[in-house]
Amino acid sequence: MGKPAPRRGRPPQMPPAERERVILDAAERVLLDRGLQGITMDAIAREAGMSKRTLYAVFDGRAALFPALVRRLREGFVAPLTPAQGALPLAERLRLLLAADRLPPGGSVALEVMRAAIAEAPRQPDLARTMLEEGPRAVRRLIRAELDRGVARGEVSIADTDAAAALLHAMALPCPLDKLLDVGAPREAPETARARVDRAIAVLLRGLGAAAGPV
Repeated sequence: MGKPAPRRGRPPQMPPAERERVILDAAERVLLDRGLQGITMDAIAREAGMSKRTLYAVFDGRAALFPALVRRLREGFVAPLTPAQGALPLAERLRLLLAADRLPPGGSVALEVMRAAIAEAPRQPDLARTMLEEGPRAVRRLIRAELDRGVARGEVSIADTDAAAALLHAMALPCPLDKLLDVGAPREAPETARARVDRAIAVLLRGLGAAAGPV
């Protein structure tokens, strides 16, 4: 038997979602190794093992790539609820949204990205601002969306859902400065984190005269 004919044409293309994952994985490694100043499209393409042309076909520059990186990190611990979860009572929706067991531990990539953004903020204010918009401010927007849904359903009466979301965010989630500055601190026990989230939700909803559920 003769040898099979060699395949012709271009090799199979990587699925778009997989290509984006490879790029963002590479961007994380470059950022942790070199800081925000080191995140260039050249460096990311080399780290990802792809051409700059392929990289630019997915992200047209750092201004598009960095928000996607921060968004992926944030969605690892606070993400929008599913339609089925959205049908639950308000207190339960907030507990799911702020699930304490998904919070990033000290030394995680998310905290290292935050450290880099703070260090580079004077030199790269736009990227640092993106960190805020796609990180903490995005979390508050998700909380506000659930409070707005609660108002629309008659579950709670809130005159200023933006202020209420900021209050719940501050009460329920630990201040990142503790983890950023106390690098060697042990990770908070999951049951302690869950209790803090439950208390924060109870304080907010009971203060508003809504059902908070057991604490």
